[in-house]
Amino acid sequence: MDLTGARWRKSTKSGNNGGDCVEVADNLAGVVGVRDSKDPTGPVLTFDPAAWTRFVTMAKRG
Repeated sequence: MDLTGARWRKSTKSGNNGGDCVEVADNLAGVVGVRDSKDPTGPVLTFDPAAWTRFVTMAKRG
């Protein structure tokens, strides 16, 4: 999966203490990337945008 041009942003639910942070790149057509901010060159999970939207919606519901 080519994530060239991905603009990573920290999740709004990540803490500010430098600990466990998740970054999301949702600016690319057809894919959403998710990675650990402590390991920016490490593995990236990729999701179909519709699946990512469903995940976020369900997570907000608790």
